[in-house]
Amino acid sequence: MQAAHHFVIVGGGFAGLWATRALASAPVRITLIDRHNHHLFQPLLYQVATAGLSAPDIAAPLRHILRKQANVEVRLAEVAAIAPQEKHVVLADGTTIAYDALLLATGATHAYFGHDEWARHAPGLKTLDDALQLRRHLLLAFERAEAETDPGKRAAWLSFAIVGGGPTGVELAGTLAEIARHTLKNEFRRIDPSQARVRLVEAGPRVLASFPDTLSEKARRQLERLGVEVVTGTPVSDITDEGYRLGETFIPAKTVVWAAGVAASPLARTLGVSLDRAGRVPVQPDLSVAGHPDIFVAGDLAAVTSDGRPVPGVAPAAKQMGRHVAQVLRARLDGRASPGDFRYQDYGNLATIGRMAAVVDFGRLKFSGLLAWWFWLTAHVFFLIGFRNRLVVLLNWCWAYWSYQRGARIILGKDEDQAGSTRQA
Repeated sequence: MQAAHHFVIVGGGFAGLWATRALASAPVRITLIDRHNHHLFQPLLYQVATAGLSAPDIAAPLRHILRKQANVEVRLAEVAAIAPQEKHVVLADGTTIAYDALLLATGATHAYFGHDEWARHAPGLKTLDDALQLRRHLLLAFERAEAETDPGKRAAWLSFAIVGGGPTGVELAGTLAEIARHTLKNEFRRIDPSQARVRLVEAGPRVLASFPDTLSEKARRQLERLGVEVVTGTPVSDITDEGYRLGETFIPAKTVVWAAGVAASPLARTLGVSLDRAGRVPVQPDLSVAGHPDIFVAGDLAAVTSDGRPVPGVAPAAKQMGRHVAQVLRARLDGRASPGDFRYQDYGNLATIGRMAAVVDFGRLKFSGLLAWWFWLTAHVFFLIGFRNRLVVLLNWCWAYWSYQRGARIILGKDEDQAGSTRQA
């Protein structure tokens, strides 16, 4: 009896998971490898970082999600390299896994534009570990300010900078301003949290550059109404443990968060093919790698165009790529013609700024404010995996809407004074 076609998928994010599920009834043996045991709904990661949601609200174990899909084996492991000639992947412990077809969907990491030393002082937000560490630091910043007697040092603890004016930066800045002005109101005796300085720094001319100018300007105004200082057209020139520099001006700040750039997973370098400037793999129209028709790349790791335009690194695009790879593989196994080139269906762009403030772009239809915020909330609840997660998130958001409270404000972990600093802990 001929062995089933072995399809190895590296990465349990949107692209990898959607490809896996699309092959539920296919005559293939799937091995899904991820270094984390869970699938993460990354668009809501900032909610964990700002104490609005707990980690299990936006993540679910991969084994639980795929428990009823008999043709899948989940492996908790880290892939160190790909060996295209030998047709196997190499795990970090030296183990190899052979494949007949391979999908790489390992996403992206932080990019500091040649200043990797900034990573120690300005953490990014890509994983649950990142979110939990950032949440700890944000909450401790107010505690440190409360205990500080020196006015200058106290001001530095109450100074927060978000570098990068994309959706993540905008959402972080707006939520942090709400925490300072509403959630923590009347909880401290020596400081006034509403005096915290929240600054959003964008090197380009405007925030939310992927949105139309009109919505970008509305987002800026909404941020400013929340108390966020929006600085555009000025890149950060240095970041240290004491603050950051804009041009020649140094601003003392104990909290700097990086939301300015991403780079593709370094695993792409082991393929032995040319990469683009961001480290992504240029792929064929069917999402396979040139010279390696048995290797596919999807999600943030893929450099792909659709209708002559680059496909954005967003969750809907990754899901569509994963499904397309599954369709291509099914067609090959059935001896049918390929389903054709990958075509990205852009269903719109949306970002939240804060309570009752968001922007939505559906092409001809554009709106902002309360209606956009309700639409954003509904969309994100709908796309969460699992009924429990949808219910818990909806209840948490309803409570936060009426009370301004955030239910995940417990500080855990070793004290910063003993550990050295949050960024080293």
